[in-house]
Amino acid sequence: MKLGLDGKVVLVTGGSKGIGLACARAFLDEGATVGIVSRAQGNLDRARAELGQGVAGYAADLVDPAQALAALDALEARLGPVDVLVNSAGAARRVPPDELTPERWRAAFDAKLFSYVNMFDPVVKRMAARGTGVIVNVIGSGGKVAAPTHIAGGAANAALMLATAGLAQAYAGRGVRVVGVSPGLTRTDRVAEGMQAEAAVQGIDAAQAQARAEAGIPLGRMAEPAEIAAAVVFLASAQASYVTGVTLTMDGAKVPVVI
Repeated sequence: MKLGLDGKVVLVTGGSKGIGLACARAFLDEGATVGIVSRAQGNLDRARAELGQGVAGYAADLVDPAQALAALDALEARLGPVDVLVNSAGAARRVPPDELTPERWRAAFDAKLFSYVNMFDPVVKRMAARGTGVIVNVIGSGGKVAAPTHIAGGAANAALMLATAGLAQAYAGRGVRVVGVSPGLTRTDRVAEGMQAEAAVQGIDAAQAQARAEAGIPLGRMAEPAEIAAAVVFLASAQASYVTGVTLTMDGAKVPVVI
């Protein structure tokens, strides 16, 4: 299938690791021009070495709106206007419920919600001014299903799902699509870290926590980052031109609900 992404300018936040890195690689394979943003310069350098030095990179902490805007301006100055934004930066730390504090709630919303808002707010307005563009928010299934160790982060994910639907409706008439992808457990460093919190709550070690989690997935395994990236690339393409305002759950049928 021809996805029509040749020459498109794609910006991937969180593009140095995990799902973001897999997305950057998948867009490159489709002939797109890719820029990535990462908070850590070392991670950015490693990713660019892996993806190829033709990939543009910018180090920024997207919790800071000024840094997010600076990254966007710098990458657009180098690559041209962004046709596709993939938000995959930031993840709230999993915390046992008794350890939640107002500060940790705020940190969760900064890490997950505002790291996305600070980039998609200027991008969606620029896309609307040009009359074209696609935003794909990689969110997380914790926004639909509450978990004791992911209450604050799940709430931030739920807010992103609402923002995705609302922005899609607001900007559909101006040529911009906004969609979400919500992975369940995916084989990334972030999930491995999260298993430590799950293990603490269950009174077991991390390996046992992971085995229990995977046993509860009907497909019998975690997702691979490349599988999530394949869905992101399709949703960003012209082949999905009538898909907007929805969030696709990719959890291996763990939560079999009608949406």
